[in-house]
Amino acid sequence: MTGPETKAAIEWLTSVAPDPGACRWEWERNPQGIALLPAGRRWDVLILPGELGCPTLDVLTRLVDRPGPVLADFGEARMGFFVPPGTVSRWIGTGVRGCGQGTWIVVPYPGRAAGGVRWLIPPDGSGTLTDAALLELAMHEAAGAAARDARGAHGGWDPREGRPEG
Repeated sequence: MTGPETKAAIEWLTSVAPDPGACRWEWERNPQGIALLPAGRRWDVLILPGELGCPTLDVLTRLVDRPGPVLADFGEARMGFFVPPGTVSRWIGTGVRGCGQGTWIVVPYPGRAAGGVRWLIPPDGSGTLTDAALLELAMHEAAGAAARDARGAHGGWDPREGRPEG
């Protein structure tokens, strides 16, 4: 990501910083290429374990042309989906962490490799976020597919046949 889209993404991200100039300075000078930004102003972040986050992102990208920004740590052990502010205060879900009002997240500079965290889907600067209801549906579909795969791999019960699979 380069050019005007990167500039717009930087402006959008730093708009929540208490001091946008200091945030830009940190990105430029931090050898890891990261800055801390407050959640809960323009976005919340739902953090999924990678084993759910990766298939959820696959489902989500089949449902919409461009979901909101998505972060991942290296190794994709965790993935953070940017959702509308206030989502975290209403979210109930086992194994899903939320960053909302009063929390901070590590954010890499758009378009650059950073230490420890990277953009899977970088912000485009327009304010696009992932709809929380759509994210929940994608999570359910991904979890259901994983459960079906696990049953098939372990000789699970096939209720259509009334007998064990296999």
